[in-house]
Amino acid sequence: MGENASFWESLIYAHPTCTSWKQEAEGSIYHLASILFVVGFMGGSGFFGLLYVFSLLGLGFLCSSVWAWLDVCAADIFSWNFVLFTICFIQFVYVTYQVRSVAFDREFQELYSALFQPLGISLTVYRKIVLCCDAEVITLEKEHCYAMQGKTPIDKLSLLVSGRIRVTVDGEFLHYIFPLQFLDSPEWDSLRPTEEGIFQVTLTAETDCRYVAWRRKKLYLLFAKHRFISRLFSILIGSDIAEKLYALNDRVHMGQGFRYDIRLPNFYHVALPETPPVQPSHHSHHLQRGSPRRKPAGVTNCGS
Repeated sequence: MGENASFWESLIYAHPTCTSWKQEAEGSIYHLASILFVVGFMGGSGFFGLLYVFSLLGLGFLCSSVWAWLDVCAADIFSWNFVLFTICFIQFVYVTYQVRSVAFDREFQELYSALFQPLGISLTVYRKIVLCCDAEVITLEKEHCYAMQGKTPIDKLSLLVSGRIRVTVDGEFLHYIFPLQFLDSPEWDSLRPTEEGIFQVTLTAETDCRYVAWRRKKLYLLFAKHRFISRLFSILIGSDIAEKLYALNDRVHMGQGFRYDIRLPNFYHVALPETPPVQPSHHSHHLQRGSPRRKPAGVTNCGS
C-alpha cells in the first residue's frame, strides 16, 4: 500500500502547480483545431457520417501539428498529432473506397431511393440484396407472359421496376401490378422453403416492363445468413399482399350498390335484404345445428 501511495503521489505531485497563467492566448491555429474537433464529433453514423467525422478530425489534428511545430516547438506534441492525422486520413480513404464500391446502376439506385432508403436500410445491406439477384434488371416486352396459369413453376421472387403487369385467372381480369410491387408475392408466401408449386394465375405485361428477380434457393440462403434481410423481405412481402387484397376488394360488389369489405366478414348480413328463414326438416335438424351459417351466393372466402 505504501509503494502504491508513493507512486500516485509522485505521479500527481511530480510537477509543480501552475502559480501563474499565460496572459496571452494561443494562436489562431490552435483555436481553429479546437473548433474542428468540436464540429467533427457531431457527425452521424453510416458511410457519409464517417466521412464527415474523419475529414474534420483529420483537419483538426493537422492544425494541432502545425501549432505544435510553429508555436509550442514541442516534438512530442507534434508527433502525436501528426500520427492521429495520418490515421484519420487513412480511414477517410478507406471509407471513400467503400462508398465507391457500393455504387449501383441508375435503376438500382432509384429502387434504393424509393423503397429501401425510407426504411433505413444501409448501402452495405442493400449491396447484399443486389448481389443476390446478380445486379441484373430483366426486360419483359409488351404482351409477353411472366407466368402462365398451371404451367410456370414458382422458383423466384420478382419486383417490378417499371411498366405494368396484368393478372388474370381463366382469362378473367383480377388486378394490375405496378412498379415497386412484387410480381409473385402470394405464390412466394404460400410455399415453404422446401415446397414446390406452380402459378395459379397468368401475369402478362401490358407495357414494356423491367423487373428484378431473386432465385428462390439463392434468396433463402441469403435469409439464413442475414436474419435482418429475412425480416425485411417478410415485411415487404406482407405489405405487398395486403395491397393486392385491397385491389381485389375494390372490384367486389354485392349488388344494389353495396360494396363488400374483406375487413368485415359479417358485413353482408347487414347489407343484404332479410330473407325468411327456412325451417329445417326433422331428420336434418342435428346437421343444421352443427353446420356453419351458409353464405349468400357470390360471397366467398378471401382464399377461395
